[in-house]
Amino acid sequence: MIELYDSQRAMRNMRKAAIQRGVVAVLDVGTSKIACLVLRFDGTEKLNDTEGVGGLAGQAGFRVIGAATTRSRGVQFGEISAMQETERAIRTALKAAQKMAQIRVDHVIACFSGATPRSYGLAGQVDLENTTVTELDVSRVLSACDVPDYGEGREVLHAQPVNFALDHRSGLADPRGQIGHSLATDMHMVTVDAVAVQNLAHCVKRCDLELAGLASSAYVSGISALVEDEQELGAACIDFGGGSTGVSIFMKKHMIYADSIRIGGDHVTSDISMGLQVPQSVAERIKAFYGGVVATGMDDREMIEIGGETGDWEHDRRNVSRAEVIGIMRPRVEEILEEVKATLDSAGFNCLPSQQIVLTGGASQVPGLDGLASRILGQQVRLGRPLRVHGLPQAATGPGFASAVGMCLFAANPQDEWWDFEIPTDRYPARSLRRAVKWFKENW
Repeated sequence: MIELYDSQRAMRNMRKAAIQRGVVAVLDVGTSKIACLVLRFDGTEKLNDTEGVGGLAGQAGFRVIGAATTRSRGVQFGEISAMQETERAIRTALKAAQKMAQIRVDHVIACFSGATPRSYGLAGQVDLENTTVTELDVSRVLSACDVPDYGEGREVLHAQPVNFALDHRSGLADPRGQIGHSLATDMHMVTVDAVAVQNLAHCVKRCDLELAGLASSAYVSGISALVEDEQELGAACIDFGGGSTGVSIFMKKHMIYADSIRIGGDHVTSDISMGLQVPQSVAERIKAFYGGVVATGMDDREMIEIGGETGDWEHDRRNVSRAEVIGIMRPRVEEILEEVKATLDSAGFNCLPSQQIVLTGGASQVPGLDGLASRILGQQVRLGRPLRVHGLPQAATGPGFASAVGMCLFAANPQDEWWDFEIPTDRYPARSLRRAVKWFKENW
């Protein structure tokens, strides 16, 4: 636990140093593409004390000066499966982004979608030594949180205080400087598979880069695709990627749940490939140009010409109707949405006052997906694009870049994490076998 705490602190300090030097890269290591953005920080700091814990003072203003994507290789289900191929793909994307930015980058912040994330809600309470809450009191209450035994081979990726209560007053964003006797907190913790994280860190190191931060794609997609009101009142972000689908729930501007489903857009492509007996590349093109999930009478008459592999064009040429393609795609898309529904139900999403659902990610662009999702999930559903950030090329403004843009916002304005506070060595949280509290069901 102490090692982990120290490594996260080291990454956070490295990120601060890189931002002060003025340039940092963000890397979205996905199953279907690897995206790299180079950010320049102009040194203007917007002091942001009003946001308190959850919005660190000293947000930095930034601009995207380089952007590149390349086809991902060696990544399956959001996790690295072939180290050398992934390294080559990262180098390709980084080189192109550096060329566009005309600057060399040494520090990178990465996000990934796999590694089986698990969410825990923790609670802690301490009595105040003085009547005024200090930074040390916040550290003490965070270290008093009852950390569950999350098992061997797992690492804590995020550990964020999401709510503070001072005596009988709950819902405080930042208790520092306020007067009371007893301070309590709710903390949201996400653990991931340690090996998947270590592989990614090792791969980044092999690319001659320093890793200055890690984040879950589900989290950063939510930051960029949900508007401020949705983050405040409660919403779920469903990030449809190539190899996996990320689910995150936000409330009071904090992520309170994260999960990942190991099915994505690539599985739909594989279904088309097998169903029509065509190569993956042809199946991907058919999905992009003719795909959909709702068939109409017109689709029986709309014919798609497909060629084969043998090179004998006359022999290979054949037609399929668009209705046939939709008939292949729909069952798999329904399966993904059913999995999403089961995940949201197990998280207690229906207990939240607002139940908006936002779909984003590259695979969310299938025509008719929002209507089908609304029917299966039974909630208000909209398609989400990432927020606009300075200097972002037009090509990188689509839903497929939600996590890359979210990484920019995560780098420029990080939310407080447990390791940002000076926790006395003798107060490191003890591992406890008690189950984590499903706090957001009771608290919101």
